Amino acid sequence: MKNKLFLLAVTFCLPVYSQEVSKSFIPMVQIPSGSFYMGSDGLGEDFDEAPIHQVIVSRSFRMGVTEITNAQYELFRPEHRELRGKNGVSREDDEAVVNVSYFDAVAFCDWLSQKEGKSYRLPTEAEWEYACRAGTYTVFFAGDGLPAVYHRNQKVTRDFDPVSLKVAQTPPNAFGLYDMHGNVEEWCLDWYAPYSGEKQIDPTGPLSGEFRVTRGGSHHTPEKYLRSANRMAMIPEDKHSQTGFRIVETDTPLNVSGGSAPVSLNRESVENSSKRWKNISAKIPIFMSPIPFVIRPACDSGTPFYLHNHQPAVTWCDNGDLLAIWFSANEENGRGMVVLGSRLRRGHNNWDEASLFFKVPDRNMTGSALLNDGRGTIYHVNGVEASGDWQNLAMVLRVSTDNGASWSTPRLIAPEHAKRHQVIAGTIRTREGWLVQACDAGPGSHDGAAIHISKDEGKTWYDPWDGAPLPDFKEGGTGSTIAGIHAGIVQLKNGNLMALGRGNSIRNKEGKLRMPMSISDDMGKNWKYMASELPPIDGGQRLVLMRLNEGPLLLVSFTDHPLRTPLEERGLDFKNQDGTTYKGYGMYAALSYDEGKTWPVKRLLTDGKERFLNVIIRRTYMIPLRCTSFHLNGGAWTGYFEMDEKHAEPRGYLAGTQTPDNLIHILSSRLHYRFNLAWLEK
Repeated sequence: MKNKLFLLAVTFCLPVYSQEVSKSFIPMVQIPSGSFYMGSDGLGEDFDEAPIHQVIVSRSFRMGVTEITNAQYELFRPEHRELRGKNGVSREDDEAVVNVSYFDAVAFCDWLSQKEGKSYRLPTEAEWEYACRAGTYTVFFAGDGLPAVYHRNQKVTRDFDPVSLKVAQTPPNAFGLYDMHGNVEEWCLDWYAPYSGEKQIDPTGPLSGEFRVTRGGSHHTPEKYLRSANRMAMIPEDKHSQTGFRIVETDTPLNVSGGSAPVSLNRESVENSSKRWKNISAKIPIFMSPIPFVIRPACDSGTPFYLHNHQPAVTWCDNGDLLAIWFSANEENGRGMVVLGSRLRRGHNNWDEASLFFKVPDRNMTGSALLNDGRGTIYHVNGVEASGDWQNLAMVLRVSTDNGASWSTPRLIAPEHAKRHQVIAGTIRTREGWLVQACDAGPGSHDGAAIHISKDEGKTWYDPWDGAPLPDFKEGGTGSTIAGIHAGIVQLKNGNLMALGRGNSIRNKEGKLRMPMSISDDMGKNWKYMASELPPIDGGQRLVLMRLNEGPLLLVSFTDHPLRTPLEERGLDFKNQDGTTYKGYGMYAALSYDEGKTWPVKRLLTDGKERFLNVIIRRTYMIPLRCTSFHLNGGAWTGYFEMDEKHAEPRGYLAGTQTPDNLIHILSSRLHYRFNLAWLEK
């Protein structure tokens, strides 16, 4: 066996850094003790890199010259060879191993420790950054930019483009370590947590947490996330084609301690009670003035808050509160994205300031959903990408049984990073007690929608899709994918599922494009397509479809697109109380009493009062007193609009819920609307 290991070391042909390189079959280099300043200024999306703080590495340690390779890892776990070449990467012996979880990496270290009689483990986050910097304080160890020679294993494209992950193909740093910027992300030992500004000796992170730190970025990571100080993290069970690991050898005992994240405002002082909802009159029409639910946090709050606030989800809490979440980012397809939350507390007239709700560091998390199942549990479902552009997401689930004051540890429910996992707000619970979660089936505007189903209250999930390509979405056609992205789904009284979506519009008998309707009589395995009577919607618009407590189906959508719909097709005919009609524009609500066949009641979401709606906020840069005024970018609708008797909000990504008191709540990209069935029907 010793000869076999020796031959492996020779095969890799790695440069020898004098006598400092160990004789293990995994080449190691001695990292001297010392001190450095960890982190960065933490501006904008890099808020978690601050404050810069001094770290003392009190003892030397040995670190792998390269990331662990396929050949090395498979001596421990031979069956991993079946994953070689998955997603087109890491086929050869000398390529970095990928598709390994944190627990896989730890198990390898334990195996190697027992095998060689030494102490191997993953590096701490501090050890990793210290070793990466190798005495430098520049953005990268090679300077303030990353020279082209370090991009040899980099290829950042929207559609995943495989590259070689062969180790040691770029120059090493001053310590003799290869691939510290790129190739594959590397698991670290620590739970992810905010930094402390205090001087630290051999820090190891907190005792517990939700995410384990990863460092270094991958072959598919933009350069700005390859910096020495950049922090990433993953759910420990997660694994994909962009993450591997390297190891350290040390006899230094670890003293694991540290802080945890502060409690966010949306989780503070949450009344843990139930049955606070009282019925309101079913006969008195109610329409309340729209109010903003996206409220700027204080500049010194520590809440990461960005220009682009978009894609809300909303649900009710048993204690009488409303809970809303949405993403905040500077780039919608970037990694610097957080999910923020706010609460409209029982008896209050204004929403709380925005505060952090969910964040996997340096991951795109486009798409969130909330559902109160009516039995004391709130479900939160979110997509989590390996990298940007909405096509390599896993899905995670958290639950709360105390009105959102606390949440369970995030759990992977669709662990494969793939398409069909971009979460859409509007989770439903069927009459069978099943949970149905809608997701976009792909990143394109005509990729349709998918569903994921749980028959056991969220424990296990499946996608009924048969793997067939996208069908021809036409009248009378069939397929296994819902017509239209951002789909709303309801269960009909006969048990069938019905969906309405954006895009994949279908022409009716008159040849006019209409919003596509999809019907499934086998719980999502097959869908039949038809043109609805409703106008199609377009970019920057998302509908709400739900069943009201009183029985009818409710659709909230838009009459047209203010920029893309031809002038002659804009608007929709609405009826006055005297029976006359008028042309109205913008967001409307429609009711169906025959399970979606017809929608006889349509009403603009305005009470006729003239309002010039705009919200002024301040941009937060994560350090005190650096705030500048700007207008809130709601994402889908980014400007101003005038509401009157014939005009409502023209665009927005909608989310909705109906509270136990029968009041209907609709969120656009920035505004909260409240009305009841009596108002719609008057």
